Amino acid sequence: MKIVLAPDSFKGSLSSSEVTQVMERAIKDVDHSYTVVSKPMADGGEGTIEAMLTSREGKKVNVQCTGPLGEPIDSSYILFNSNEAVIELAEIAGLTLVPTQKRNPDHTTTYGLGEVILDAMDRGTKSIMIGLGGSATNDGGLGMLIALGMKAWDKDGRPLSGYGSNLHHVQSISFEHMDKRLKDVDIKVACDVTSPLCGDQGASVVFGPQKGATDQQVKQYDQSLHHYANIIENNLGQSYQNIPGAGTAGGLGFALLTIGGQLNSGAKLIGEAIHLEKEIQEADLVITGEGQSDEQTLYGKAPGFVASLANKHRVPVVLLSGSLSSDQKSLNNVFTSCFSIVNRPLTLEESMNEVEALLYEQTKQMIKLVGAFSKR
Repeated sequence: MKIVLAPDSFKGSLSSSEVTQVMERAIKDVDHSYTVVSKPMADGGEGTIEAMLTSREGKKVNVQCTGPLGEPIDSSYILFNSNEAVIELAEIAGLTLVPTQKRNPDHTTTYGLGEVILDAMDRGTKSIMIGLGGSATNDGGLGMLIALGMKAWDKDGRPLSGYGSNLHHVQSISFEHMDKRLKDVDIKVACDVTSPLCGDQGASVVFGPQKGATDQQVKQYDQSLHHYANIIENNLGQSYQNIPGAGTAGGLGFALLTIGGQLNSGAKLIGEAIHLEKEIQEADLVITGEGQSDEQTLYGKAPGFVASLANKHRVPVVLLSGSLSSDQKSLNNVFTSCFSIVNRPLTLEESMNEVEALLYEQTKQMIKLVGAFSKR
């Protein structure tokens, strides 16, 4: 039996690679003869680089850049074949880099992402993939664009820097001094959501609160992003703000569209890069998973993408999750079966502390059942 393991991370507990290691150990303890192929997944957020490195040999590039709060930080990205870069926003302006008590979109910036893009171009990179999940920012990519050469001014003609609070004062911009090399670089953007820039489903309303935005700030940012986007679109003569994914990472998706970026499903981009479909096509069983599963799992998240490939090739696909929505109907329409790894009453803290043992035991029990039927 060939089993493909393609889980996302159990956020806050195990990386996707660690999840596959636990699953594989459980499977081998049931039957050592099973062939196990590990393909750790991600959807553009934390773990994107790690997932890419499971199938390709890359070079880690260390770089100092501006962190989400404007302080210098040490970060890194990956180079493949000296001309392909993979950048993970979570490593540059991620929410986990900002202490809870300091989370406020007024004080965060995407400037560091622009600096890392410049570093990659300095090394001759012609193709850049950027994973946008897990951001701490809501600046509409203002910081990144300024780092790349865009100029922005307030109503009195004073130049603006790239923090979220500056977004409310943008009255004019110029792309005249943007780095010319951007025109020759293929930028692929890995998104895990399809939100437009503004409105009830936009960047500020849906994701602002988790970044520390108050109700008043959410309303203000939604209005300011719309105003800012109109200024840029009038300058470029093209509309971007309603494209699905423009609202990703606090509007960074929008900013990347303005410099030629192509927004894609992060799970799809990563799946293609690690040749996931080929392995699934030849499998007898696929196992995926994540920390928490609900209807959103089916819209851009890694397990939903894995299930779509398994269904395409008529391979059974099982979802192992830290917790499952009480309404599993939508999940059961896509996955062959769904299981929570929690096997007794536990608090969230207890579950996270015991996640490895819980995942091991549930994987083992599931494989024993599959094995019993396969040998009949």
